[in-house]
Amino acid sequence: MNTINEYLSLEEFEAIIFGNSKIEVGENVLNRVGESFDFLKAFSQNKVIYGVNTGFGPMAQYRINDEDRIQLQYNLIRSHSSGTGKPIDPICVKAAILARLNTLSLGYSGVHPSVIHLMKELINRDITPLIFEHGGVGASGDLVQLAHLALVLIGEGEVFYKGERKPTAEVFEIENLKPVNVEIREGLALMNGTSVMTGIGVVNTYNAKKLLDWSLKCSCAINEIVRAYDDHFSEELNHTKLHKGQREVAKRMRENLHDSALIRKREDHLYSGENTEKIFKEKVQEYYSLRCVPQILGPVLETIDSVAAILENEFNSANDNPIIDVKNKHVYHGGNFHGDYISLEMDKLKIVVAKLTMLAERQLNYLLNSKINEILPPFVNLGTLGFNFGMQGVQFTATSTTAESQMLSNPMYVHSIPNNNDNQDIVSMGTNAAVITSKVVENAFEVLAIEMITIVQAIDYLEQKDQVSSVTKKIYDDIRAIVPQFKEDMVMYPFVQKVKSHLINN
Repeated sequence: MNTINEYLSLEEFEAIIFGNSKIEVGENVLNRVGESFDFLKAFSQNKVIYGVNTGFGPMAQYRINDEDRIQLQYNLIRSHSSGTGKPIDPICVKAAILARLNTLSLGYSGVHPSVIHLMKELINRDITPLIFEHGGVGASGDLVQLAHLALVLIGEGEVFYKGERKPTAEVFEIENLKPVNVEIREGLALMNGTSVMTGIGVVNTYNAKKLLDWSLKCSCAINEIVRAYDDHFSEELNHTKLHKGQREVAKRMRENLHDSALIRKREDHLYSGENTEKIFKEKVQEYYSLRCVPQILGPVLETIDSVAAILENEFNSANDNPIIDVKNKHVYHGGNFHGDYISLEMDKLKIVVAKLTMLAERQLNYLLNSKINEILPPFVNLGTLGFNFGMQGVQFTATSTTAESQMLSNPMYVHSIPNNNDNQDIVSMGTNAAVITSKVVENAFEVLAIEMITIVQAIDYLEQKDQVSSVTKKIYDDIRAIVPQFKEDMVMYPFVQKVKSHLINN
């Protein structure tokens, strides 16, 4: 059980989302949310406060009659529930709810405490609102996507419940839940914020960490397959550069390969004084996709870590407008809902994940091209050359998928389009950036799955399974439990999908 209290760490956030840990709300949270609500209700009398007694956006110049204030919030929620495209993955929606719950719990939003209670119940009961990918420009936050969350909280719209898409009212009746009390600014406070892009961002970062680990393990395995020298991941070489990520990747490679019988030492061969050839049969240095792994994956590691830190700051921040300051008895108007921080971080993340995918594709090509590896048959074909095809077909898939990620890795951060009668004259496109990053992340798992199958086929061809490191041996055993060694051609897509699922879920 995790308690929403003062500060939610990224580790606690991930435990709730991926570990299905239940949450409770601390008494101090309910007290400060209640104080914020009571203060705003009293303070807003005879004052002009955006979204409480005014219209929204460019319509803020219009005063709203007191008797219409509550209906104003319903109008906002319903009119902006206008998303299109594919439904966002329920795990990302759950993360978005948690991000929104956490920021509203800070007591800067003036919402009724029933909002906090109901969002907690949605998380604990695995009820996830139907939210679509398209709709948010990420300036007044995730307005459209968060409107779909707010729609569910007022008892309308649709949700995913026990694997099915159902009307919210029907699920609330089953679970004996009541909609929130809409009183002052429950609509605006729920919708004005960065919680959808942030929630998707947390999921993306969590999966990117897995991708990095798998990519590093694949890189180690291929170095074993070619009986590489160990100096390119040595502590001595990598500590001549000051980058933490490079040093950490090299360290992990040493740990993964410590018990390998295949990795060689340069001093035992090329420095032995017994080398008299004019042309060396064995490569003096490996190709870059094998030799430069610390330098390639180091920036990936550091970027993932920096993205994670920004996300943790964001879901622990007040990111709506206006900000209710109970301590100083004031209401501040500004732009905390603007999503530039998350937009930029998602662009950074998709760039490094695309680069990781490119590394996997080049390593795959190295294994499949007998002319450059000089130890394996073409396409790691264990059958009859010319008659069978080995991994030839799936290389097309890996190449095309990598190309898509390269195209998608172009930044959204600089694609601002003014809208909302030019009230939102510069926007973040953070929600789009997060959604596109999800696709790049998924693509990476597909390419790594194909690379992984190829690696175990290569190990079998070279009869190395008893010589590889214990880390590589576990990968070998796990993949072979999914994909048996094959010489005859077979339909590959079910195996690629199963290995992809294995990489995502482990």
